[in-house]
Amino acid sequence: MTSTVPAPMTTTAEGSALQAVFLDMDGTLVDTEGLWWDAEKAVFADLGHQLDESWRDVVVGGPMTRSAGFLIDSTGADITLPELTVALNDRFEARIGRGVPLMPGAAALLAELRTYDIPTALVSASHRRIIDRILESVDAQAFHLTVAGDEIARTKPHPDPYLHAAARLGAQPTRCAVVEDTATGVASAEAAGCRVVAVPSVAPIAPAEGRVVVRSLEEVNLAFLRTLFTGMQ
Repeated sequence: MTSTVPAPMTTTAEGSALQAVFLDMDGTLVDTEGLWWDAEKAVFADLGHQLDESWRDVVVGGPMTRSAGFLIDSTGADITLPELTVALNDRFEARIGRGVPLMPGAAALLAELRTYDIPTALVSASHRRIIDRILESVDAQAFHLTVAGDEIARTKPHPDPYLHAAARLGAQPTRCAVVEDTATGVASAEAAGCRVVAVPSVAPIAPAEGRVVVRSLEEVNLAFLRTLFTGMQ
């Protein structure tokens, strides 16, 4: 997939306070957070450095520049940020060459959203080249829009990715449901004003106002997402 966004949609989910659903990718739809960490460890092993397991919670879910910068600073590795970004993407892309496993419940949720033609966007901090490879393993037709981290001036934890997605789908952010797996993604969605369903993948996420925490996407369906907006006209 080479197109970033289609023309703005003129309709939303009529008759429902829920106007659109946005989903994160790594750790939310596909089981890749561990693959990213393996890629990071392999790249730094080649550079002569061993990563501390405690750093995993720091780098998960964030933009590539933040995670890569943290690892350079923490290890003192002799590599530039642009060089490391390319190396990490190359190593990760090689690891997903044979496809990636979907998270439990992901396929059913995407199928239901597609069946009812719910405006749906994939919103990720990963780069476009990675998103396009991942989409080979999921129902790409379920998404009206995909947003990559290297296509937005400020990616997660800033609200920009979700505000961008809402604007392109013709939806109000406050009437959009977001499914995320990390604190960084949750912060981005909540800053945009969206209702959030958190499905923690690596580090725990606490419930909060406007946020529901579940154990698996198997607990999430269209009826569940609509309950997040109960009482809204």
